[in-house]
Amino acid sequence: MLDATRRLEGFCRATLGLDGPVPLHAPRFAGREWDYVKDCLDTGWVSSVGAYVDRFEAMVAEAAGTRFAVATVNGTAALHAALHALGVGPGDAVVCPTLTFVATCNAVAYTGATPLLVDIDPATLAIDPARLRALLAGWSGAPVKAVVPVHIFGHPADMDALNAVAAEFGIPVIEDSTEALGSRYRGRRCGSLGLMGTFSFNGNKILTAGGGGMVTTDDESLARRLKHLTTTARAPHAWAFDHDEVGFNYRLPNLNAALGCAQMERLGEFAAAKRRLAALYADLFADCPGCRLFRPPAFADGIHWLNAVLFDDPADRDRFLAETNAAGLQTRPCWTLMHLTGAHGAAPRMAGLSAAEAVAARLVNIPSSPWMVPE
Repeated sequence: MLDATRRLEGFCRATLGLDGPVPLHAPRFAGREWDYVKDCLDTGWVSSVGAYVDRFEAMVAEAAGTRFAVATVNGTAALHAALHALGVGPGDAVVCPTLTFVATCNAVAYTGATPLLVDIDPATLAIDPARLRALLAGWSGAPVKAVVPVHIFGHPADMDALNAVAAEFGIPVIEDSTEALGSRYRGRRCGSLGLMGTFSFNGNKILTAGGGGMVTTDDESLARRLKHLTTTARAPHAWAFDHDEVGFNYRLPNLNAALGCAQMERLGEFAAAKRRLAALYADLFADCPGCRLFRPPAFADGIHWLNAVLFDDPADRDRFLAETNAAGLQTRPCWTLMHLTGAHGAAPRMAGLSAAEAVAARLVNIPSSPWMVPE
């Protein structure tokens, strides 16, 4: 058995006292979730209209440090709506990292545009600003209409450098912050660092609404357009149904928003618990032979959505995955790189994606639920 396996198993079983299967990331409901969801049931406001939707939007806007937030049915819909609101469509390209969950590139494809894949900086796991500049400087294909940096595992990308490159080429930036609610970059909140930010509230995220997503922005006109697009583009009227363009039925049900509001009330607790867990993992793997815990640069105060271990030898990575899962500890490799998937393997890309390939061959995510550690 690898020393890394012994350490993780001992930490989860003996130190934390966790019996049975230990999930990678699971929700915990210990606040007012029951009260708020029951209120929806008691009042009959269960669908896409209700006070909890407005409240959830206001709470996420405050947490992201933006003036506006627009709720959607999931994080993929949030990113699709954001791209559509910018006018991204067929014949366009959108820069995405090859190391990301497939939803990032899928949202681009939904618009009819093409993902343009770029390599990562191993220090952040996000888009490398220098590689982005080289890609854009040499690109002669479809017009690039947006750059979508992803805050991988909740660790902020180097947004100042990325924004500077994007501004040099006149390209707007949309943050894929789906894993980074509560993360900060140089003291500024993720979701407020580009023209728009997007969030996810899936069951495995930092907090959950049972689903749900959000677009954040400081641009009032964009916020109004997003609200219109995501509510089937229905023209305002007391009773008539007229739709002035093709919109999307991306409305978030009040039931989900109620759950999200209760979870948002505990965001500070979740963030503190996740940072405690990350600190414990840093000590656990500090001198572990053949591997190290991923630690972001000093400018990143991340939420540590998923902690990650990087192995020196890919064979040890594979062995660790087998041993930990056999022991009931859910670990997983990072997602298949986009240029290696059947969905986006034909997408255009920069020459060489070696940094992402090296990381993907050696990385394992380890259990990271905030409830694992006591206060």
